[in-house]
Amino acid sequence: MTKPAAVPLDLQSYARDTVEVARALLGCVLHSSNGGVVTAGRIVEVEAYVGPHDPAAHGYGNRRTHRNDALFGPPGTAYVFRSYGIHWCFNAVTERDDYPSAVLIRALEPIEGVTEMKLRRSTEDERRLCAGPGRLTQALAITDASNGVRLDRGKVRILGPSATTPPVCRGPRVGISHARDWPLRFYLEGPWHSR
Repeated sequence: MTKPAAVPLDLQSYARDTVEVARALLGCVLHSSNGGVVTAGRIVEVEAYVGPHDPAAHGYGNRRTHRNDALFGPPGTAYVFRSYGIHWCFNAVTERDDYPSAVLIRALEPIEGVTEMKLRRSTEDERRLCAGPGRLTQALAITDASNGVRLDRGKVRILGPSATTPPVCRGPRVGISHARDWPLRFYLEGPWHSR
């Protein structure tokens, strides 16, 4: 099993076009430390939400609310929201301050703390531990406590790539009702992605 790289991405890594950031995050490691327990996974699937003109994005039309305030924060900020009132979804804010764009982390390949992930998710099936945005936040114990925090330090961080990244696949985003055909889902082939 590959160990995560020790170095978090610097904040400038997020201060770029959202699609570029989305593609660059594939192969990086989402790392969480909760109560002294470390869990981590290699990012294998993401979706880009590209700003106020994106009808599927929470910041569409530059609507800023208490719920989505972190989305308008500086690049390299975590934006964590509750989906359908059930599970948390984890995003990395991109581009620039006051511009609501982010990359949703959709799936991970578990690489550290797998035993703890299985307990948190109540399953022995490693392929189902982090195959979906709600599953991966449960497996890594990510909640709204991480909303608005910097991703280069603290309990939840994104670390540099842990291995050579295979070719990137592209397709439409899933689970949304607007702009479904926009090809802003990026993933690595293999057994770990959500679909």
